[in-house]
This record gives sequence, structure tokens and C-alpha cells, in this order.
Amino acid sequence: MSQTILYARVSTADQTLDHQLVHAEEAGFDIDEVVADHGVSGISCKLADRPEGRRLFDKLRRGDVLVVRWVDRLGRDYQDVTDTIRAFMRRGVVVRTVINRMTFDGATTDPMQEAVRDALIAFMAATAQAQAEATKEAQRAGIAAAKADPRRYRGKKPSYDASMLSVVQDLATKGEGTSAIAKVTGLSRQTVLRIKSDPAAAQAALERWGS
Repeated sequence: MSQTILYARVSTADQTLDHQLVHAEEAGFDIDEVVADHGVSGISCKLADRPEGRRLFDKLRRGDVLVVRWVDRLGRDYQDVTDTIRAFMRRGVVVRTVINRMTFDGATTDPMQEAVRDALIAFMAATAQAQAEATKEAQRAGIAAAKADPRRYRGKKPSYDASMLSVVQDLATKGEGTSAIAKVTGLSRQTVLRIKSDPAAAQAALERWGS
């Protein structure tokens, strides 16, 4: 029995799985299952290298329909997107997009339809890469501009305050281990490790945020 699977990539705080599912259903898709990767960058990570992306390759069978918001969900650049779509089509999987309502079906045998399909894959993959490159360039430009003005560049807001920083440093001085400190303070082990390895930087981060 064939199934329709929505693959979603939720990489930022303002993206939600529910939002992508609702859009797919509003577009007329009857979704049987949702497979989603959270906190994964599509710019730097191939679909096959993402935890749930790998599972997607294992799940899909001939006759299944893979629904994605747009083709940029399927790869990090032009080559990756086109290779992924063609790999699914060779398996007999139909790839459909919510945006633009595009359908990529490997069962097409008419030469003209194949040519149109392949041209659309190439065009959409190229557009996805262009947008990804523009995003990366905007990020680089924004970071460079912010760093040029130290008053604006603050980095990520610390998950601790001044009193918590003091507790971590005090416990570390007493020889407490990273896991024990994390348990007492409620901070992650990574945060505790960063504070222990560079207390001055931890303090500077608080000062940048006025904490």
C-alpha cells in the first residue's frame, strides 16, 4: 500500500513542524506520516547525512509520494538537490512540492514530458542554490557589519546570569566535575565546559548583554 510522507526540515526558532504540515494539508495533500529533522541546516548538510533524512531513504518505496515544502528541503546545493530527486524517481517515488505544486515522476516515458520535467528540476534546484548562497552572503555581511561595531555585536545571549556564573566558578574551584555542576545549576554540560575553559569570555558575554 502506497503512502504519502511529508518531509520537513525545521532549522530555526521561527519555523515549526505544525506550520509546514498545515500548509501541506491546505494544498490538498493527505499526509500519512511526517518525517522531520530539527535544528539542521540545509545549507551545510546533505539530506542523506541528516538523521531523519537517512530514515526517509529507508522508508520510501515504489508508488509512495514524498511531499516537501520546496526542493530546497532535499539538499544543500544544485547538485545535491538534483541527485536526490533523481534518486527518488529511480525508486519509483513521486516527489511533489507544496510551493508551486510541482510533481516529479520517474514513470514519465514521453520524451517531451521528460525534457520538461528535467528542465524544471534543473531550474528549481538552481534557484534553491541561488537563494542559499544569497542567505549565506547576507549572514556573512551582517556578522561583518556587526563586528565592525562592538556595541552591536553581542553574539548569542548567555543561558546563565551573573549569579549563576559565580556558582559555576565557585564549584569548579572546589573541584566539582562538569556533570555535577550542570546538575546543580541546571545548565548544559557544554555551557559549563565553556565557562570553565574560559571564565573571562563568559564574563564578557554577560557584559555585552548588560547582564
